[in-house]
Amino acid sequence: MTGSEIRNLFLKYFEEKGHTIVKSSSLIPKNDPTLLFTNAGMVQFKDVFLGLDKRDYNRATSSQKCVRAGGKHNDLENVGYTSRHHTFFEMLGNFSFGDYFKKEAIQFGWELITDVYKLPREKLWVTVFEEDDEAEKLWQETEGLLPGRVVRMGEKDNFWAMGDTGPCGPCSEILIDQGEEFGCGEPECAVGCDCDRYLELWNLVFMQFERDGSGALNPLPNPSIDTGMGLERITAVLQGVKSNYETDLLRGIISRVEEISGKTYGEDGSADVSMRVIADHGRAVTFLISDGVFPSNEGRGYVLRRILRRAVRHAKMLGIEEPCLYRIAARVKDIMSDAYPELEERIGFVEEVVRNEEERFFETIDRGLDLLNTEIEKMGDRKTIPGDVVFKHYDTFGFPVDLTQDIARERGLGIDFAGFEAEMEKQREKSRKAWKGAGEGSLQPLYRDFVSGGMLVNFTGYDRTKDTGRITAIIKDGALVDSAGEGESVDIITDRTPFYGESGGQVGDRGTLEAEGGIADVTDTRKPLPTLIVHNAVVKKGTLWVGDTADLRVNEKSRYGAETHHTTTHILHAVLREVLGTHVGQAGSLVAPGRLRFDFTHHSSIDDRDIRKMEEIINERIRWDDTVVTEPDVPYDEAIKRGAMAFFEEKYGDKVRVVSIGDYSRELCGGTHLESAGEAGLFKIVSETASSAGVRRIEALAGEAAWNYLRGKEEKLTEAARVLRVPESDLLPRLTKLIEENEGFKKELEGFKSRMLTEKTGDLLQNVKELNGVSVLSVEIPDADPGQLRQVWDGVRGRLKSGVAVLGSRDGGKAYILVGVTDDLKKKYHSGNIAKELAPLIGGKGGGRPDMAQAGGSSPENLPKALDKVFELVEAG
Repeated sequence: MTGSEIRNLFLKYFEEKGHTIVKSSSLIPKNDPTLLFTNAGMVQFKDVFLGLDKRDYNRATSSQKCVRAGGKHNDLENVGYTSRHHTFFEMLGNFSFGDYFKKEAIQFGWELITDVYKLPREKLWVTVFEEDDEAEKLWQETEGLLPGRVVRMGEKDNFWAMGDTGPCGPCSEILIDQGEEFGCGEPECAVGCDCDRYLELWNLVFMQFERDGSGALNPLPNPSIDTGMGLERITAVLQGVKSNYETDLLRGIISRVEEISGKTYGEDGSADVSMRVIADHGRAVTFLISDGVFPSNEGRGYVLRRILRRAVRHAKMLGIEEPCLYRIAARVKDIMSDAYPELEERIGFVEEVVRNEEERFFETIDRGLDLLNTEIEKMGDRKTIPGDVVFKHYDTFGFPVDLTQDIARERGLGIDFAGFEAEMEKQREKSRKAWKGAGEGSLQPLYRDFVSGGMLVNFTGYDRTKDTGRITAIIKDGALVDSAGEGESVDIITDRTPFYGESGGQVGDRGTLEAEGGIADVTDTRKPLPTLIVHNAVVKKGTLWVGDTADLRVNEKSRYGAETHHTTTHILHAVLREVLGTHVGQAGSLVAPGRLRFDFTHHSSIDDRDIRKMEEIINERIRWDDTVVTEPDVPYDEAIKRGAMAFFEEKYGDKVRVVSIGDYSRELCGGTHLESAGEAGLFKIVSETASSAGVRRIEALAGEAAWNYLRGKEEKLTEAARVLRVPESDLLPRLTKLIEENEGFKKELEGFKSRMLTEKTGDLLQNVKELNGVSVLSVEIPDADPGQLRQVWDGVRGRLKSGVAVLGSRDGGKAYILVGVTDDLKKKYHSGNIAKELAPLIGGKGGGRPDMAQAGGSSPENLPKALDKVFELVEAG
């Protein structure tokens, strides 16, 4: 069977057992700041296990794309050197959400492995957690499992946790004995050995607990099942090969590396390592960029950059001296696009991002070699390269530490690994903080308790801005209270509300909440959990009590502004893809009452011509006045088949809300919108800038905000025409003429100043003093810039014949000094050294050539002191 067939057979088996096949989620975890990347199949179901999310199924199966290259689960440094480690891999899994538990999970696992995949029973072993008597008994009763094949293991091996916090529980693993040829040869080799003889195939996690920040284990609402089996690993076993890299999932990529490098896999051990690294990293890079991660110096982008550059370094070790990883991406697409069709659409953009990063690193790695050689030369007789030097080249120049180690070894040098690791730990902590900084707030556990206890908020704001609801909770300073009085700032939850909670880029609604005994201003509305909406409010009058019935009124002008900008955001997205290409995808957005901001994947700035073209198309679409059609509860797969766009950073359920405008825009969106595009009236782009590597940002205005913006510009034009006393139609020619006249006047003034300075040169020489037989001139030249000081020196030098001159000037808050020395004296009186001595007196720095140097500073009041100082310097010799 091919890897693709093995994947499909797994999904089909569980579908026949009543499981819903669920599409792989993005590699970017949604709403989980504890993870850099999706690293297991259960990540997208985390809230379901916690009882915070509801699905219309209680059995699921998936093939989840995963990355382990950062944080607790990090396989990066092992990749290429073993047959099993990967940065990117696929996790096959089946899940039960309070439906079946240990008995059925064990039955399904055994049946699939033995009856469907037909692995020989006599080679199979099983492990269970040392305290799990129930699981051991169920396995012992399993037909076909040989006696004595169940082994108890400790918490390290058989108690699974997704991270430091979150769902966890005891687990049971199915292993296969691959034979002595895969073993370590040690007499004590047995189940649990780190060698590949007893290979772990499938981990069945019996999800019973949630571990909180204190380490305590709390029972989950319903015991559940989470299993995981690496597709690459089971494929290697079923295809009878010794390494995951020899399966059809990866061997085709290695073949592409062979074509590019001219080397043959299997002929040289070192080259084989590099080919495996490039094959694995090529998959990781392709999928990460496709899912919206871009190379950068922090967070996920930093890990991506490390993976990509590690692959480039190994390409250089194969003798490849030009970018090649972008060519590997196309082969990844060929092999994987059947299972992940999004690769087909995004491959062009992926290739461009990868190639740009490769080209940048090819420049960096050569520059890093030069700098490292310089550092080694500075070491003298020392035999160890300092850890901070190694880290600087690793972190600042992207220089792999193992390459530094190779160079050191060639020269008989060592590396201060302890110092390097200390610097690395600082970087890891920085990376962790970068992703935990946006972590769940202190109120999140309280909100979770609300949802677990059945508290839900019915959002009614799609078709109304006024409604009546009952206050179900009031929170002040992080604690539940019964009431809130005048002047208090609180969070208020009601059983139903027309207020939109901030999500999907759209800001939360503002408005008022009024009960019989009090009134509050709602200053913001948040949506901390999918089914919970929280009003941030300030009580303006009276007292509000839990249980009160309240009238909720959204600020209609504010809501309408947000709807205007949200609807035009959809139009903008569609037009961006039409004008720039289908690689454009949303990478972030802000939809506010008075503006919109849209971040999107694109590799370069957009020229004015394309900006104008997009504005014209968008305003034309607005004039078409297409109805904005919203369809709630559309099956996700059906929506995607109909062409609806889904976004990297969003998390979708099985039923989604589809928003369509005409026949050109169809998106999955939970936001509020206009009834028709024509209501937007007007659209204007006000800026286009870089947001981050590979991501551009457009800021724009629509509706009343756009009208006010253009009216403001018109008023400025009218005022400018009034000041210049010309009709607006003549404003540009008049300004052009004024600029030309001004340039002419400036040239005349410069010429006049030059003549004046030349004429003064003779007068300046009257200030020359003789010190130790040396002619010294030190004077201030009023209103001269550095260029004019050089001009004065040119005039003085010819007349001075032999001597030292220091010329100074002041301009606003700046001071300038020029030091000039004639050729016969420059060996004794170095201009650059004199400038360095004088510069601190004017609050700056200076330096230059032996015959001429300059200094500048921010303390012009001290210029006279500096000019006097030169006499001391010359007198001292």
